[in-house]
Amino acid sequence: MVLHRRVRDPVAKAPFDARKFLATFRFGTRAMQLCWSTSPPLFVAIAILTASAGLLPAAAAYTGQLIVDGVVAALAGQAGADAVLRWVVVEAVIVAAMAAIARGQGVAQALLRMRLGFRVNVMILEKALTLELRHFEDADFYDKLTRARMEASARPLSLVMRSFGLVQNAISLASFAVLLAAFSPWAPAVLLLAGLPAFVAETKFSGDAFRLMRWRSPERRKQLYLEGVIASDQFAKEVQLFELGPLLLQRYRAIFETLFHEDRALTLRRGVWGLLLGLVGTATFYAAYGWIAVVAASGAITLGAMTMYLALFKQGQSAVSSMLGGIGGIYEDNLYLSNLYEYLEHEVDAGGRPRAAKGATQGTMPGDGLRFEGVSFTYPDASAPALQDIDLHVRPGAALALVGDNGAGKTTIIKLLARLYRPTAGRILLDGVDLNDWDEHALRTRIGAIFQDFVRYQLQVGENIGAGDVARFEDEPGWQRAAHAGMAEPFIDALPEGYRTQLGKWFAGGRELSGGQWQKIALARAFMRQDADVLVLDEPTSAMDAEAEAEAFARVRALAKDKAVVLVSHRFSTVRIADEIVVLAGGRVVERGSHDDLLAANGRYARLFTLQAEAYR
Repeated sequence: MVLHRRVRDPVAKAPFDARKFLATFRFGTRAMQLCWSTSPPLFVAIAILTASAGLLPAAAAYTGQLIVDGVVAALAGQAGADAVLRWVVVEAVIVAAMAAIARGQGVAQALLRMRLGFRVNVMILEKALTLELRHFEDADFYDKLTRARMEASARPLSLVMRSFGLVQNAISLASFAVLLAAFSPWAPAVLLLAGLPAFVAETKFSGDAFRLMRWRSPERRKQLYLEGVIASDQFAKEVQLFELGPLLLQRYRAIFETLFHEDRALTLRRGVWGLLLGLVGTATFYAAYGWIAVVAASGAITLGAMTMYLALFKQGQSAVSSMLGGIGGIYEDNLYLSNLYEYLEHEVDAGGRPRAAKGATQGTMPGDGLRFEGVSFTYPDASAPALQDIDLHVRPGAALALVGDNGAGKTTIIKLLARLYRPTAGRILLDGVDLNDWDEHALRTRIGAIFQDFVRYQLQVGENIGAGDVARFEDEPGWQRAAHAGMAEPFIDALPEGYRTQLGKWFAGGRELSGGQWQKIALARAFMRQDADVLVLDEPTSAMDAEAEAEAFARVRALAKDKAVVLVSHRFSTVRIADEIVVLAGGRVVERGSHDDLLAANGRYARLFTLQAEAYR
């Protein structure tokens, strides 16, 4: 497999932009607010524990000085051992408190992580529910959604924890600085400057890693897709029969090798620079070690003070490194959070048309049915229109059939009348009101549908049917009525648990159905909406045998006598029952009329009907 290579290195050297660097931190406040609103008690508990954890290390170091000086004094006969033991007990209590605080922080963080991760995932899914079909069919936007889902659920808590860690280390460093200043005013400054090189390098590499992640989102999505194809029951039959597994796995490996090559280069650069700059910190510590030891050897400070200053410098250096590393980590978290908020704040417009502030719930011309008036439509980024100047009218009780070659525009008409897309020209009306002006929920309840690529939910039989009307999702009598209408009742009654039988193979005890049985389930789903005025049937019997197909359409006409029916089918034995047949070619209406009228016209429909009829002779 040859992968598409970009012409520019995603981590090419770029000049440092201080404004962009600082602007990246704008999500910190929002992450704090998000954590606070998720669980105020846990947030407060973590804050209190963080402040306590910042103060105790200096107290432990100072107690250590008193212990060493007490031992020296006792050896010189200037004090008793009791004082030393008291300070040992005090240090033990401080160390135990530090351990308890650390454990408390871990528990609080784990609890907050669970709640916050769930909440962010819900936010992502709630946003997905506001999107239109065109967003899911837009590769660039789908990359944005994938990036948001990959790491965003963990990043808010990571940012908050790093921020709390920053505060904790700042408190510790301030207390260290107070004690070190007694040794030399320059000691705190040396401590701070020693960590700067490593911080600059880590921040640079965090930015490079983020840019690399964004740059290769399409390849990562391809990997996820290939994983699903190779390891999903949905594709297993064809993958095994056509022996596609090795080929797909090779493509999966090729993408990994490309990504690994880029990761390896970045990891090696990060590791080498981390080692070199880490040595700077080590050299600084031992320089300070020698400085303090020389001063202690001159008698200017006590042995206990030397022990304390060395401990403070070592812990202070660790605190500085953690602080600067924390800032770099916060910078990285902010970069990844930009993916989350870029997705959450994506403006969902109405396909270039303003939405009604308060949509209509009923039409101004009841009984007028469905109308297309001069409708044209072009898919996003497409060069040619999918539909041009379409005029249709279907009244309640009438059936309209759409026929034509693949790509003629039949399914596009279905998407438009369901308001999954919006026309780029013209308008579609239901009972005299433009679909754009309908309340979305009111419009959805007026339409029942079976799509050619209907979903086979890994749910119970009844729930698969109930999905057609979410307001009656658990309505078992409703399931039974719809199943009878869709001809699914006989085989459902034969299932071990009837309507409570689990379908699909993803979960224990699941049963698989034949293609025709699944299609009857989908047809029953369409009949769940008893109040629907429009019934859309897109290839509703393609998997059924001829006898079942004839019975299905007899039932459709009988049960939908007060509904406007829009039928799409390639079987002319099916469409001949329609009151009007519309023949599409190249996105335009080329013929229309009843079955008999179109045969008499001896045009495109008549030719296609004759060809199909010949195949059955």
